[in-house]
Order: sequence, then C-alpha cells, then structure tokens
Amino acid sequence: MVKADKTTSIERQVMWNRLLAVVEEQAQTLMRAGFSAIVRESGDISAGIFDLDGRMLAQAVTGTPGHINTMAEACRHFTTIFPTESLRPGDVYATNDPWLAAGHLNDLLLVAPVFHRGRPVALVSCTSHLYDVGGRGMGPDGADVFEEGVRIPPCRLVEEGQVNRLLIDILKANSRTPVANEGDLYALIACCDVGGQRLSAMMEEFALHELDDLAKDILERSREGVLAAIREVPSGVYEQQMRLDGYDFELEIQARMTVGSNRIDVDFAGTSPCSRFGINVPLNYATAYTVFGIRCIVGPEIPNNAGSLAPFGVTAPPGSILNPQDPAPVAMRHVIGQILPDAVLGCLHQALPGRVPAEGASCMWDLPLRSAPITVRDGNATAFAVEATHNGGTGARPTKDGLSATAYPSGVWGSQVEITESTEPLRILRRELRPDSGGPGRWRGGLGQVIEIENREGAAMELLAAYERTRYPARGRAGGGDGACGTLALASGQAVAPKGVQEIPPGERLIVEMPGGGGYGDPREREPERVAADVRRGLVSQEAAARDYGVIVDASGAVDAEATRRRRAKASQE
Repeated sequence: MVKADKTTSIERQVMWNRLLAVVEEQAQTLMRAGFSAIVRESGDISAGIFDLDGRMLAQAVTGTPGHINTMAEACRHFTTIFPTESLRPGDVYATNDPWLAAGHLNDLLLVAPVFHRGRPVALVSCTSHLYDVGGRGMGPDGADVFEEGVRIPPCRLVEEGQVNRLLIDILKANSRTPVANEGDLYALIACCDVGGQRLSAMMEEFALHELDDLAKDILERSREGVLAAIREVPSGVYEQQMRLDGYDFELEIQARMTVGSNRIDVDFAGTSPCSRFGINVPLNYATAYTVFGIRCIVGPEIPNNAGSLAPFGVTAPPGSILNPQDPAPVAMRHVIGQILPDAVLGCLHQALPGRVPAEGASCMWDLPLRSAPITVRDGNATAFAVEATHNGGTGARPTKDGLSATAYPSGVWGSQVEITESTEPLRILRRELRPDSGGPGRWRGGLGQVIEIENREGAAMELLAAYERTRYPARGRAGGGDGACGTLALASGQAVAPKGVQEIPPGERLIVEMPGGGGYGDPREREPERVAADVRRGLVSQEAAARDYGVIVDASGAVDAEATRRRRAKASQE
C-alpha cells in the first residue's frame, strides 16, 4: 500500500483519477435512483467532493454548470454554519435557499461529512432539480421569492442516520408532485452515502489518513494550469453588450472583462435593473455560467475545482438583474443566466479572434406544463406537473457547424418523447428539426427544433412560459448571419406569449419553434456541396440556399453550378 507521506506525482494522479471516478459514481447513483424524469433522464444534477474547508476537489462530468459551480461556493456556507467539530457520522445537511445554493427554490443542495477511521476527512455534495416545491410553480410570475415555493434554510435533513421525516412531509405537503419529490430526496441522500463510502474505501486502499496533501496538490496544479492558460490571452479590457427580450422591459447586458497576467474579472456594471418578475439571476448563478463560458475557451482541459476557479471573479451591481437582493423573485433565473456565456464569449472573441463560436439559443426552452387546477378539481382530468427539457441550436464554431437541438451551456439532456408520454397525460405529435433556423455562414449555426404537444385527455393545461431569443436572435460572428428567433403559438393560429402562465384550452395543441444558433463567417464562402447536402437533408430550404448562400440547388438536390456561379458573381458586384 502507498504511504501518504511518500506519494509520487504518478500516485497522486492515480488518486485524483479515483476521486473523479467516485464523483461520477455519485452522479450515476443519483440518476438511477431518481424518481423524476428531469433527474434520471435529463441529468439536471451535480455531484462533488470537497475538503473540510469547503473547497471543491472534484466534480462529476455529468451535471450542469449552474449546479456544479454554485455547489462549489455553497459548501463554504455550510462549513461556517456546521463547523467541523459539530459534524457527526450519518449527518446530511440541505438547503434550497437561492442565494446560498443554486439560484432558485427548485434546486435542492445536500452536503454530508465523510468519516474515515472515526474522523471527518471531507465533504460530499450533490444537487438536483425538484419538479415542484409549491407556490406559483416553475414560472416567472411570482412577485417575490415567497410566492415561488417553500424555502428550506440550511438544516439537517438526516441526523446521525435518522431522516427528518417532518421536513420531508412539509416538502410533500407543499408540492404538486409529492411522490416524485420524496423519491428524489432519497436519491440525493443515496448519492451522498455512495460518495462517502467510495471515498473512505479509496483512502483505505491508498493508506490515506487525511486528504490534505492530496487536496493541496490537486488545487495547486489546477490553479497553475489555468494561470498558464490565462497568460495566453492578451491582457486588456474587452466589452460586450447584449439586448435580451426580458419580461416587463427589454434588458441590456453589459459585460466588461479585464484580463491580467494571472486573473480574469468580469464586471456587469451598467446591466439592467432587477425585474418585477422571476427572471432575476442571483449572483452565485450568474457567476457560475459566466465563469463556465470563459473556461470553455481558457483552459477547458483543466479539471473544474476550487483551484481552477480561483483566478476568476464576477461582480454585478446589487439590485441589477444579475444580482437581485433577497427576496426578489428568481424562479426562472436560468432564462437570463444561461445567456451569460454568450456575453463573455463576445469579449473573448475580441481577444482571441478565430477561436470563439457564434452565439447560440443558449437558454433552455423547457416545457413546464401542468394540469389546469379547475379541471382537476372537477375530476375531469389527471393532475400532473412536468418540466420537459428541450433546446435550440448552438452557434457555429470557427471550423465547424453548430450543433442542432443541443443543450449549451446547460448540458441538460433533452427529454425523450416516450418518457414524457408514458409518465404524463401528454401526446407529442411532432418533434423535429426546424429548417432554416440555423444562421447562415461559412459554418452554419445549429438548428432549433419544433415540438407540437397536446393534453391527450382533451383537458385544459397550463404553460409556465419563460423563453428568450423571441425578439433578439443569436448573433452570427465574423460575417455570419443571425439564427432564427423562437416562436410559440397554438395550432389554431393564436399566438402564445413567451413569458407568463397561460392556459392551453381543451383540444388545442401547443406548437413551439425553438431558436437557432448564429452562423460563423461569410455565407458565400460555404462550399456549394455543403449547402446542397443541407438542402437534401431538409436543414436548409432551396429558397434559403439561394438567398443566403447564393447556391442554386435543383429539384434533384444537386448544385446547378452555372446558376450558382452567376448568382454569386452578381452578389459580389452588389
């Protein structure tokens, strides 16, 4: 066995890899044991290992930046509320406080101490999304956080192995999905249990009595790796502005990135003030996605932990939409928060031209649907509440097309038709890529998708809408065109507002067309054969091929070379 005080760099790397295996097993345990589809099918979770100071050492690959990077900070709060001397074997602590955990009440964060040979040696943590925690539900219409559901302050969910049944009963009593919530709670507890057991077994195998030396090595190496990556970015100040749809008013995002020799800071001064509605983004969540966007370009191969996160800082004025103060409504914070990577990527494009993709749909286009209360009370319909996760297209990359119907930056997998239909009284009539939604460019933006859905019982249902990119599209880069904006409508032709709770009448179908990503580079530089292939695959129409790319595709799907030459020559003269 390896002696802890005589480990080599290779042995420490093996141990580090074992930590990564432990956290991934945590994540898989949570998904396999989870009751709700958003956990077990979509992976809207996180899992990680921390030292006793609350510094993240390793995180599971499975999970979302909004959970992972907020979890990285949240554990520090628990170490002050529950100091080391108060920890007991079998304890599990929990909170869903938006300003301490993951930004809104629907994400529950758990932290548990790990004991090895009778001594606390580390913390394990995990987060998952709960469908419904009461209040107005997963919609943007709350006037404050108190209307958005039950808030759980940091407390013991499990005390020395005994589950706090009262807390679970309170959560169940205030939820439209009590069974799923209870199942997900036990899945979270199991995630912590597995993490603790596997970590202790790993320490036993390597004869480790504590993790201090290994933690120091992990954090120092990660920090040095990121510092080296930062030094490859030209020092300076870079600014980017974005216009967003908003709710009660249109929003302005102002990002100012300062790159130094050993640090990158982003200041959102000048960004729009807090909204009256629940699209506000707590600073912890805004920070999570801002730093994630930077890390996609700056040292993306370096593992995500407290060491690699340390050289990044994010600030926003208190009272702005990116730093709302308690008790502002924040239920749909992801709608704005997940667009922040596009803002900082716009800054990095100025510093590192040719390395940064175009803007994408970015924010998730979820379908938070539930039975209309009146139909349930009358006994005419099944009570349900679901949040089906879906996405538009990503921006084109400097050397590749964008990805269609892909979750960036959230990483949450799209809900499967079969699962949604088997667990809820819903029928999905269409789920297909949306032609011409990807921005034209030498590299085409990823396509959005079209979903058509109805209540198969013929009853009314409610949509808790909170969508962006319906007025301001994903912008192209380096001469590329914008992606298509998203739209919502009923099959009868009636428009559906992009934000707010709205009833879908009995017998109606909801049609959702999701936005596409921006294009990269001049569309006229796209190879005609690529354009023709897109036409044959139904991704680009013949009309768009001629209009946007100057490529004439005949009825057989082949390029009309002479007509294309004339079309492009005429365009170049104009």
